[in-house]
Amino acid sequence: MIESLQIKNIALAEQVSVEFAEGLHVLTGETGAGKSIVVDAVNLVLGGRADRDLIRTGTEKASVEAVFRVEENEAVRRWLSLHEIEADAGELILQREIGVNGRNVCRVCGAVVPVSALRELSGLLMDVHGQHEHQFLMDSAYHMRFLDDAGDDAHQALRAEVARASEDFLACHRRYARLVRENEQKAYRMEQVKNSLEELRKADLRSGEEEALKKEQEQSRHWSKIMGGLQTAYGLMSQGDSDPLSALKTALHALQEVEGFGEEYKSLSTRCANAYYELEEVSYDLANLLEKSEYNPARAEWVESRLDLIRRLERRYGATVDEVLAEKEKLEEELDRLNGMDRDLASLAKEDKGLLAAYRAAARRLTESRVALAKSFEQRMREQLRDLGMEKTVFEVAFAPHAAGKLPMPRAEGDDEVEFMISPNPGEPLKPLAKIASGGELSRLMLALKSLEAERGGVGCMVFDEIDTGISGRMAQVVGEKMAAISRRRQVICVTHLPQIAALADHEYLVRKEDDGDRTFTRVREVTGEERVNEVARMLGGADGSSDSAKTHARHMLESAEAFRKG
Repeated sequence: MIESLQIKNIALAEQVSVEFAEGLHVLTGETGAGKSIVVDAVNLVLGGRADRDLIRTGTEKASVEAVFRVEENEAVRRWLSLHEIEADAGELILQREIGVNGRNVCRVCGAVVPVSALRELSGLLMDVHGQHEHQFLMDSAYHMRFLDDAGDDAHQALRAEVARASEDFLACHRRYARLVRENEQKAYRMEQVKNSLEELRKADLRSGEEEALKKEQEQSRHWSKIMGGLQTAYGLMSQGDSDPLSALKTALHALQEVEGFGEEYKSLSTRCANAYYELEEVSYDLANLLEKSEYNPARAEWVESRLDLIRRLERRYGATVDEVLAEKEKLEEELDRLNGMDRDLASLAKEDKGLLAAYRAAARRLTESRVALAKSFEQRMREQLRDLGMEKTVFEVAFAPHAAGKLPMPRAEGDDEVEFMISPNPGEPLKPLAKIASGGELSRLMLALKSLEAERGGVGCMVFDEIDTGISGRMAQVVGEKMAAISRRRQVICVTHLPQIAALADHEYLVRKEDDGDRTFTRVREVTGEERVNEVARMLGGADGSSDSAKTHARHMLESAEAFRKG
């Protein structure tokens, strides 16, 4: 259950702190006072949409902190363990801060988490029923979900099995459909691939070939300059007695004759010898290059032609030879796949058929479970509606028939189409709920559904934001008693404008607007004793709750509510 809520700079709430306990809590106050701010804050800290319009005008950021007791909430404790987060002393602290600059910070027990983590926790902590949520009952697409949620663990396991089976089938079916489409274009594509491969195989490119050819091309284009340089260098080194090799050799002999007279002479002799032998190697290499080098116009033309081919292939298949070779490898693999497509089609067709059969079998079992569940669900809903003053209402779950042999495409929710049917008055035929239910009836129908949820256990807190829309008088009392009954099993927080519901609360909070002459503020505080009498009297119709008759009626309502709670 939730223990406390701290709100800062949300709408008109500059600084609001609310403490909660067990039982039924109601938030009351005049229209426009900001009763729904608490619900907005709860939605925000549970990962709801961060609308920057919620931030109080003139401030840079807004924040909400909610503290929950979770010692007995096994699902939350598993979630915390999975995410390696500790809740000290069984307290789970959720925090969320939003800024006008778009900054959005979420924390769980001090650890920064993505907003998706708050959404995951929301379903484990609270069931929030907003002002217009009962409108979901007007859309038959949601009816099957309401029915399924009433099922036991075995039913939920069937739902999960059908969802998995549909996912498996649809994944396979998409692959199969894609392969069928490809097969329709196979002949054309194979021709394209074969032509490309023929071109690439004929080219017979090799990694590194382009760089080597470019080097050779550069040498061919500057052949005269290269040969001139080699000849000049060799000529200078080979001019009889005056060439540098002969002079260096003479110097070496002279140094060798005196090297025995000191280390410095020996060092010079060694260095001269090294220079002579190195220069001699250069001379030999120059001679070899001159002897072997011969300009080949045909080879130069071939190099140019080969590079042109490489560039053409690079324009079509890749920016480099390596990329062209990689593309060639891909085409080889694609050709193999195209050649084996008939085999793959047959295999996928068999798998597709098998997964469809598995899905249909699971969907049939789910349908059987739903049909059985619908009977008990109808009975339980009638009991709830009887408690809510709709004892003459007939409620049924209708299953839409399928045309022979025309089952829908597999879906995660199965093959069924479900719609709630009601007959509010005796003798009237059953009609779709969406077509004939009034606002008050919708509110009570939704409360009946929530009551069934409460019977099954689940989250520890339910929040209702003006679920009493469209009801008054005796029906308001009935709805209040139903909510009080739910609060015996769950913590309930309710925004209401009805005194009958307010009187039945274990804790009542007054929401009101105040101003200091410059700014308007929303305040929330618990009212007890005479203050509570005055607030219930105001809701009864006394402008400020000051009339004696309104106060007398309010006291009577509060005394009756106390007797009901103890009964």
